[in-house]
Amino acid sequence: MSTRLPADYPALFADIKRRIRYAQTRAVLAVNAELLRLYWDIGALIDQRQKQEGWGAAVIPRLAKDLHNELPEEKGFSERNIKRMLAFYREYPYLGACTAGTEVPQPVAQMAGRKKRPQAVAQTADMASIFPPELLLSVPWGHHAELIAKVKDANTRQWYMRTTLENGWSRNILVMQIETAAHQRQGNAASNFALRLPSPDSDLVQQTLKDPYLFDFLTLEVGFHERELETGLIAHLEKFLLELGQGFAFVGRQYHLDLGGDDFYIDLLFYHLKLRCYVVIDLKRGDFKPEYAGKMNFYCNVVDDQLRHESDKPTIGLILCQQPNRVLAEYALRGVDKPIGVSSFEITRALPKTLKSALPSIEQIERELGREHE
Repeated sequence: MSTRLPADYPALFADIKRRIRYAQTRAVLAVNAELLRLYWDIGALIDQRQKQEGWGAAVIPRLAKDLHNELPEEKGFSERNIKRMLAFYREYPYLGACTAGTEVPQPVAQMAGRKKRPQAVAQTADMASIFPPELLLSVPWGHHAELIAKVKDANTRQWYMRTTLENGWSRNILVMQIETAAHQRQGNAASNFALRLPSPDSDLVQQTLKDPYLFDFLTLEVGFHERELETGLIAHLEKFLLELGQGFAFVGRQYHLDLGGDDFYIDLLFYHLKLRCYVVIDLKRGDFKPEYAGKMNFYCNVVDDQLRHESDKPTIGLILCQQPNRVLAEYALRGVDKPIGVSSFEITRALPKTLKSALPSIEQIERELGREHE
């Protein structure tokens, strides 16, 4: 028997590996879905008893204690988590009537003997359209707990759910994205994409960029140089890529371009795997200036000529400034040929007024320190 591998072996190996990954993913999703159904059932039972039999607040702590004593090997049934199960049921009361892989059913009464008012039925229908069962059952339990606690608006919560699944966000990353209001920053860059790219490409590219970008993982002194910013971003490349979003692949820093014997250097060059195009990033300290658009247009032209493959889409430019004037940027971009966006970046975010007012002033701290030494 020949020991030589057939010519199509690599394709066979790739196909089997894909099937294994697919099966593993389905297994994880199936386990997660069953866990969520269990937690929903427990929440539903407790809610039913509270409404029908007037169970008080003492039941959940006792339930958590008894479950721990009787089933010590089972995790996830702490008092806090059982309260989350109750909240999960109350947020999505229609989920129990649905099974994985089926269409969203018409809203029905979840408990025997309970009547729903037409208004309640309409509200449930709205929630079921925003949060279909297949979406809810795909999101991990820990993520649900954070979303219910931190995101009250239904459409905003749905955005975080779908974006979590698209980007594979961990629970900690999801919390960070919520705290930095990622949903408000996505798609806000000033750009000429609608003028320079066909639809729906223009919409997809627009939604890929943010404004502002938050680089709070950097520690730069006031008056920093652009090269320091560039060095800091590359030193924290993983966090930088996370802030840029899914799909950005790093190509190079100070990427060299030779044009007619003259040397030019791009601050940062990326390739976007989903958009299938190069992305040129130019870092600018201070305000946006109209001449930045012309320089970026030049860079995009050269990248298109020297690096772009025939199957790639047009190169995109992103100018990052500290203080972009949106009106000025839109006028400057209107006359350039290449698709370019302009966004701001922040090294540290201003404290919310509520938090700022809760923090002690320098004078208060000094007074407290003085009392300690009296």
